[in-house]
Amino acid sequence: MSMNDPLGDMLTRIRNAQLRGKSTVSSPASKLRAWVLDVLASEGYIRGYEKKTTENGQGELVISLKYFEGAPVIRELKRVSKPGRRVYMGVKDIPSVRNGLGVSIVSTPKGVMSDAAARSANVGGEVLCTVF
Repeated sequence: MSMNDPLGDMLTRIRNAQLRGKSTVSSPASKLRAWVLDVLASEGYIRGYEKKTTENGQGELVISLKYFEGAPVIRELKRVSKPGRRVYMGVKDIPSVRNGLGVSIVSTPKGVMSDAAARSANVGGEVLCTVF
């Protein structure tokens, strides 16, 4: 996985850490990644995250993963829009994930938010990823 897609890289790190049953996983810090984590946390998919600075002065996000009865709360985490193929949708077209059981994370002019929040704010945008 190349760093041409920093967000995709973070999602892969989360998936891999969950497969190994890790309680935390770190990712290089960026605003976009933190905004996506804010939505994952507010929707209850992760415990939260902390911003730290590594020895070499790089910002790092330490993500606390969430399990329920030993199984990861996140069952599926998919990148939708990719650097080579951006996916933009109007508010009417934002997909509902698993009949509303999952969440699409959308980057809108009003910020990064869940599909439900985007619908209520009546904004569309770039569909970054889906989580279930």
